Amino acid sequence: MLRRELPLEASHGRLIRVASGRIAPGPDDTPLQLAQPWPENAQPLAYWHDEPIGLSVEEHAAEHWPDGRQWLSRLPESWFPLISTALQVAAWLRDHRFCGRCGAPAARLDAEFAMHCNQCGHRNYPRISPCIITLVTHGDAMLLARSPRFPPGRYSTLAGFIEPGESAEEAVHREVYEEVGITVGRIRYYRSQAWPFPHALMLGFFAEAASRRIRIDGIEIADAAWFHPKGLPQLPPPYSISRALIETHLAEVADGIGQLSRLQ
Repeated sequence: MLRRELPLEASHGRLIRVASGRIAPGPDDTPLQLAQPWPENAQPLAYWHDEPIGLSVEEHAAEHWPDGRQWLSRLPESWFPLISTALQVAAWLRDHRFCGRCGAPAARLDAEFAMHCNQCGHRNYPRISPCIITLVTHGDAMLLARSPRFPPGRYSTLAGFIEPGESAEEAVHREVYEEVGITVGRIRYYRSQAWPFPHALMLGFFAEAASRRIRIDGIEIADAAWFHPKGLPQLPPPYSISRALIETHLAEVADGIGQLSRLQ
């Protein structure tokens, strides 16, 4: 499993090669290359099953390199932390090579994930963007929506970035109302998930709708509808927290029906 400790003394070991959100496949059909001397610019990343792992951020990806979503769909869930960490750190190293304050080249520090500007002293760390992701329910029905970017037929939960000065709970109320015109009452926190596309932290919630009247914004949401457990559309991929929210609700509904039948 992943151990979040930088292998600072290592200069040899397995390597992950990342370019533009794609990861080079290793010889064993995983994202890991065979143990080898690390290139001079390799970023110590973590330990994987007690082996030091380095990250090589490259300029160009070969066409056959799978992207992050493809890797997550083909590998067991236990790989998610390693792939997510590699993608997010690679995006940060690529996008923060220069100081955001004065524009001078930034230098990578060894002891932590940090880029330091020797000219003005500014230091930046990997960017993490907090988002809410919410399954709105009304009884056993679920409100699912389509983004214009989704594959045909896929529906998912509602999501959006948390704005400056806003709490996660306030963001749930605002995003749901903005996207589908529904006011929600009681909300319940579920869990979080790092989402490396490119650097989101998804905070999952359940929210109870005050009504079932939908009014989509027509921009971020192309369509939205209420779905019941026996009539579901194409759902988001199993590795996503949106799918976990849906599956959790379906299990709770099934358990409630089962309890009712036993009582009768």
